[in-house]
Amino acid sequence: MTYRKTLGVLTATTLALSLVACSDSEGDSSATGDGSDGGNYVLANGSEPQNPLIPANTNEVGGGNIIDLIFSGLVYYDADGEIHNEVAESIELEGDKTYRVVLQDGWTFNDGSAVTADSFVNAWNYAVANSQLSSYFFEPILGYEEGVESMEGLTVIDDTTFTIELIEPQADFPTRLGYSAFYPLPEEAFDDMAAFGETPNGNGPYKLSEWNHNQDATIVPSETYEGQRTPQNDGVKFVFYAQQDAAYNDLLAGNLDTLDAIPDSAFATFNEELGDRAVNQPAAVFQSFTIPMEAEHFSGEEGQLRRQALSLAINREEITETIFQDTRTPASEFTTPVLPGFDDEIPGSEVLDYDPELANELWAQADEIDPWSGEFTLSYNADGGHDAWVNAVTNSIKNTLGIEAIGNPYPDFKSLRDDVTNRTIEGAFRTGWQADYPSQGNFLGPLYGTGAGSNDGDYSNPEFDAKLSEANSASSTEESSRIFNESQEILLSDLPATPLWYSNVAGGFSENVDNVVFSWKSVPVYYEITKQ
Repeated sequence: MTYRKTLGVLTATTLALSLVACSDSEGDSSATGDGSDGGNYVLANGSEPQNPLIPANTNEVGGGNIIDLIFSGLVYYDADGEIHNEVAESIELEGDKTYRVVLQDGWTFNDGSAVTADSFVNAWNYAVANSQLSSYFFEPILGYEEGVESMEGLTVIDDTTFTIELIEPQADFPTRLGYSAFYPLPEEAFDDMAAFGETPNGNGPYKLSEWNHNQDATIVPSETYEGQRTPQNDGVKFVFYAQQDAAYNDLLAGNLDTLDAIPDSAFATFNEELGDRAVNQPAAVFQSFTIPMEAEHFSGEEGQLRRQALSLAINREEITETIFQDTRTPASEFTTPVLPGFDDEIPGSEVLDYDPELANELWAQADEIDPWSGEFTLSYNADGGHDAWVNAVTNSIKNTLGIEAIGNPYPDFKSLRDDVTNRTIEGAFRTGWQADYPSQGNFLGPLYGTGAGSNDGDYSNPEFDAKLSEANSASSTEESSRIFNESQEILLSDLPATPLWYSNVAGGFSENVDNVVFSWKSVPVYYEITKQ
């Protein structure tokens, strides 16, 4: 996520499998929040949001999990990734590229103010005008341009009706509307967006009750919510752990109720220790590392050779088996097997195989262009349980290519993402993606499209961009999947990121909760959980 989003990355967008810090390994219930403040809350692991809780400016898992519960969009995704109307009464195509959206009557924000067509249109325009992190998602709308004050493709008809005109037909556009970038905002948000993000006034099934930065955040059911995601508990308290091992120990001790990321130290034992409360199922999560396109030795022909050599030097099969105990699957492309259209035999995918001989051959060719100097570093957040696999990847590179390769730990996910976002990071860094909506395009456009919000390596290839555009305007989702897979042939050659593996959601829950289901994108369906 992780991130999310940027797992995350990446989400979905960059994916954060992880974090948090007030609980110790002994399971101090007063530290984690055991309901002693009056609420019998579901206790869940989480991570400190990178930014204030603004939907379109959040593209990582820590903030995204909270935002998805305190806001509601036009539609929502159920545990299987199926789409259901939420605030929308209907979304109908008029012609081939204009959607007419009619809202249900009676929706309000927590303070009782009405959710109107303006609530959506103003929020979307603000995201683009202020270049928020997810502004890229509005690119299909007519009039989109970075920093533009308003998009001409958005037209408010009345309080409950607006239209969305696209630049060209988009086969999967309605599928995207459940993603957080498309959530509405009340009028008060535009007075002081940063302050609003600290105490957001949402329209979702929960509302933010308390946020103790770098410690925890608590959400409780909203009295004004009228949708189908009705909370079945008193609230959820996300506890921010510094280490995943501490979170797992709290789960075993009954001081944590849900955990969506088993630490690698427990992969061999968690099924036995948790029994039928263990979870290991496929999810829409992709893991990689990224090398900035302009990094020394990694641009142009030399860079392409080195990227391919590094990929061929990684023994993914061995790492996923020995470290992850088969809770990961070696990557064969850039999306995820749980999505329609997945193809594990895309031409060029052999660059993801372990081939030491070819790796050294390509590395030597790169040296002929400009001899290698220095060391290869792979940065990661130490609070996410990544030490073992980073060491394994860098050792595989070191032993295969005979270069110095080491991990570079950051103390927490936010610190890592801040340096990535500010382009101050040096060398390679951990990346990934947790799906925002169930489409292959969600794993490709936001991460590798020119200027995209989660394009952390600043990759740009006009040929790839053209394929994205062609896929997005296809007449059917089946046709768009075929073209998306063709676009991946370009990525497998350029390697703007180095695919590593697909993640299962490896998690679990305590004896204190029932009705725990992990969704298609690896997140517990928090509102369905009941606490004893």
